[in-house]
Amino acid sequence: MEVLIITTVVVLLVCAAISGLVVRGLKRQAPPAVPPAPEPGTIAPPKQAPPQEAPLAEAPPREAAPEVEAPPAEPAVVEPAIEVPEPTAGRLVRLRSRLARSQSSLGKGLLALLSRDVLDDDTWDEIEETLIAADLGVGPTQELVENLKTEVRVRGSRTPDEVRTLLRDQLIALIGADTDRSLHAVRQPDERPSVTLVVGVNGTGKTTTTGKLARVLIADGRTVLLGAADTFRAAAADQLQTWGERVGARTVRGPEGGDPASVAFDAVKQAAGDDVDAVLIDTAGRLHTKTGLMDELGKVKRVVEKQSPVHEVLLVLDATTGQNGLTQARVFAEVVDVTGIVLSKLDGTAKGGIVVQVQRELGVPVKLVGLGEGPDDLAPFDPAAFVDALLEG
Repeated sequence: MEVLIITTVVVLLVCAAISGLVVRGLKRQAPPAVPPAPEPGTIAPPKQAPPQEAPLAEAPPREAAPEVEAPPAEPAVVEPAIEVPEPTAGRLVRLRSRLARSQSSLGKGLLALLSRDVLDDDTWDEIEETLIAADLGVGPTQELVENLKTEVRVRGSRTPDEVRTLLRDQLIALIGADTDRSLHAVRQPDERPSVTLVVGVNGTGKTTTTGKLARVLIADGRTVLLGAADTFRAAAADQLQTWGERVGARTVRGPEGGDPASVAFDAVKQAAGDDVDAVLIDTAGRLHTKTGLMDELGKVKRVVEKQSPVHEVLLVLDATTGQNGLTQARVFAEVVDVTGIVLSKLDGTAKGGIVVQVQRELGVPVKLVGLGEGPDDLAPFDPAAFVDALLEG
């Protein structure tokens, strides 16, 4: 009996345990409870927004890396372009219009006087005055007037064309059509370069003329070396070097205030070693009233001659200075044996007669004339072209 009772209890306990497990499973599967609908006239409570995830904290801004400057590029070395100078043949003819503008008063005045119906003493006096005012000089003026009087008497009639031809022929003869005006700036038979000294006082355009002369020689196919012997002015050496670089000519220079004769000596020596045709030496623009400086110019010439003869000494004169230029010419001629004249600024207010007078005064020819500021405005002097320019106005 006891056994039966125990068995029944055990069965009941097992059934109760199974029932509890079933109820728990059903509860887990039951859908979520739906809230009852609100009664009419009532306001539904606001829906609660689902919880949002907390925003991620923003990362602090990253500092920009400091810019590293690239090292500056080294400037490219640009070689200056080598210029090709204009040919010298016929250069004075091309520049004749400039010369005519400055000299037309002389030509017009003479032609007007000689074209008068009657050439009496008063007219000839006016002709003389016109020539002297043009810096022709007393001696050359008297010579020209006498020749004109003779020709007028012989020819008789005087048409405008005949007067012009007559005056042209007499002026060319007075200037010297057969005078040797060539530059002795070619390589010598012994294969040494020619040596040219360029001299003149301050303000005549001497350094500029030296640079332009280098262009003249290079235009004619010669090689040139420049010597900057004006050591008293650094600007003069810089200017000359610039002229040389434009046409591919090297410049020998020394320290500022150095010995000019030493620079000239070195230039001639290097020119011989470099197989150059011509060396041009620009000297200081010494005032002709300073005897000591003139003596130093003579020293430059003597020092150069220890290794090579000086083949050309060109005196640069400002054509606008008239009689003052002649005073300078005399002193320079006594010191360095001038062989040729360069008349600069002949396109300005210059008077054409200076050409005749300076030649008569020194006994040396005008070889070059400057007719403007351009690099190729230095021209070999041509008497016929010059006279034509005088009479062109």
